Amino acid sequence: MGERKTREGVVVSDAMQKTRVVRIERVYRHPRYQRVIRMSKKLKAHDEDNASHVGDRVLIEETRPISRDKRWRIRQVLTRVGPA
Repeated sequence: MGERKTREGVVVSDAMQKTRVVRIERVYRHPRYQRVIRMSKKLKAHDEDNASHVGDRVLIEETRPISRDKRWRIRQVLTRVGPA
């Protein structure tokens, strides 16, 4: 069996219980114009213990569908922002 997909991102919302909205940002160079482009995507991730808060950098992993929108789970909080 292969490894699960993992992404690193920043928590942008912690208003829901056991759910965090995580912004994943990717930086790439345009194939023709060679300009550096930053694109971001917002994913909902499951956080069972409500351990992460807005501004925290987290590692999320792909998982089975937990709800209509949630297909990711927070594996660990990499860096915290503010008092924990």
